[in-house]
Amino acid sequence: MDTFQIRTMKMEDYKEVYALWESIRGFGVRSLDDSKEGVERFLKRNPTTSVVALMGNRIVGAILCGHDGRRGCFYHVCVHEDYRKRGIGKEMAVRCMKELQKEQINKVSLIAFKRNEIGNAFWESVGWTFREDLNYYDFILNEKNITRFIS
Repeated sequence: MDTFQIRTMKMEDYKEVYALWESIRGFGVRSLDDSKEGVERFLKRNPTTSVVALMGNRIVGAILCGHDGRRGCFYHVCVHEDYRKRGIGKEMAVRCMKELQKEQINKVSLIAFKRNEIGNAFWESVGWTFREDLNYYDFILNEKNITRFIS
């Protein structure tokens, strides 16, 4: 079996990571936040916590991970369909959590769409807690930041 490598995401990875996002059916990308400029802003604010998984020279997984000084958050966690069930997602998540711990972040959260059955099953299988004791709210500050779901 091929081995994979996890490393810190760099801005040079953007084109390949975006192509990975677009290859995943049901994945949601936002017009502004996920643009090259939006990801660059995110990586500048969080230079060590986002990761990519490589099989050879090909990016097969990615996590955008950042924090606000108090709580970490995972965004756009994905593994290419052909490379799932090999421990890549779990290893990427562990790497991100270790990077957050280095920055004295003690808790991390993520949001998974209810209809993302594969993702929800994964997070439960690796020990994450589904929260039923709170409500999640959004307030849109820029209506030009539209989510497009990959079909």
